[in-house]
Formats: sequence, C-alpha cells, structure tokens
Amino acid sequence: MATITATDVNKLRQQTGAGMMDCRKALVESDGDFEKAVDYLRKKGQKVAALRSDRETKEGVIIAKTTAAGTSGVIVALGCETDFVAKNEDFIKFAQSIVDLALTSGAKSVDELNAAQLDGATVADKINDQVARIGEKISLTRFERIDAAGVTAYIHGTYRMGVLVGFSLPVSEEVGKDVAMQIAAMNPIAIDADSVSPETIAREKEIAIEQIKAEGKTGDMAEKIAIGKVNKFFKESTLLGQAFVKDNNKSVADYLKSVNASLKVTAFKRVALG
Repeated sequence: MATITATDVNKLRQQTGAGMMDCRKALVESDGDFEKAVDYLRKKGQKVAALRSDRETKEGVIIAKTTAAGTSGVIVALGCETDFVAKNEDFIKFAQSIVDLALTSGAKSVDELNAAQLDGATVADKINDQVARIGEKISLTRFERIDAAGVTAYIHGTYRMGVLVGFSLPVSEEVGKDVAMQIAAMNPIAIDADSVSPETIAREKEIAIEQIKAEGKTGDMAEKIAIGKVNKFFKESTLLGQAFVKDNNKSVADYLKSVNASLKVTAFKRVALG
C-alpha cells in the first residue's frame, strides 16, 4: 500500500477543493494514484448530486456579462440550496469562471455549456467537484445568450437578477443601462405587440371578454371594449409600449427615438432567482 503524505493530501485538496479527510480517503482508496483519487472525488460528487437531486436550488448567483467588443452577452444562473453558499466568495468566483467560458466558447445552451472544457475538465465535472466539496446540490439553472450590434449586460442587486439587451446599433453605457433597468423593474413579456405570442393574446382577450360579460355588456360594444383592454395590456406589458421609468411622460419607444431614430431593441433576456 502506498504511503500517503500530508503533501499529497494538500496537493489533491488544492486541485479539487475537497476536504482534508475526503482527500486522504480518496488517495487511500486509489493506492496513492493521484488521477484515480481525482476520479474518486468526482464520483463522490456525482453520488452526492444524485442523493440531493430532489432538492431545490432556489438560491445562487446570476451573472450577466458582455464581450469587450459589446456584441455578445450571456447570463449564467448557477443555483445552490442555501443563501450561505450563494454569498460565498469562492462560489461567486466559480460562477464568474463559467460566465467567462460561456463568452469565449460560443456555447448556446445549458447542455453545450455543461460540456465545455474548464481548466481541463467539463463544466459538469467541475460542478460535481463543488457538490462534493460543499455538500449542496449545485446546477446551471439558466443560460441565455444574445448576439447583436450592441449588447448591454446589467446585474441587479447582489447577483439576484441579470438582464441582457440587444440593440440594432452600438449604444452608450447610459442608454444601455437605462433600458436594462427598465426591463429589470417592469419585467416586460415581449419587445412590442408584434412579439407577443398568439396564445398570450388569445388568453388576454378571453379574460377581457369574461370581465365585460360579467358587467352585462354584449355585442359590438363588448368587442370594442375587449380590444381596448388588450391594447392596454400591450402598453403595460411590452417593453416599447411601457412608460419609461425615468420619465413617465414618454414611452420606451419614445426614449429610443430621442437617442437615435434608427435605434431598436432586437432582443432581451431577464433572469431572476426564485
């Protein structure tokens, strides 16, 4: 049987982040083979993840970031079970490393990001390492990406919400932040009325008609009132129709026109914890 030294244990601990006793046990079980010990700890992480698979990851961190050129941006939500872990500096740094990888790898989905290589292992394996070390369920709960002529990223609160906004033209930091904060505060469901799904429109119209019927109105009058209610819904629930939070006398569409008549929002993503 191989002799396990404190140096060996510390080396394994530095690489994996696992506890001292877990590292010693891994080296003993692997007869001193360092690579097998790493695999042992990874398998243990997978076992912990399986045991905790029914747990909810309502806490975590959400990080939004763009490339230096400002033409691509991502939001990564790394979930965990407790607020204590979410606020841990090492956990936040780990999440930031995944965000940086997401920007450079070109990943477009959670599966692609989990399979991407991070410091010699897949992101999924690195997450299992964290599970083994921390003992909580950890997972990539959301991943969003926007590519556009101009992209702005905004993080609201202490990594509690992330917003990405894609523009048809490059924009200043102030303009990008203004629109991103609008999205964070007002949570629009789409860019404009044309972007709202037919299913949502049908549901809102059905609700409006039921409300009108309850008031005793029928026929053409009921139809006109229903259309008015749906239009009000568009105004309140779509980004361009909403009143601009920094100046309620204008809409977001008006604000964009005041910046540049050709400026448009091409896409947005809003991800929040809970």
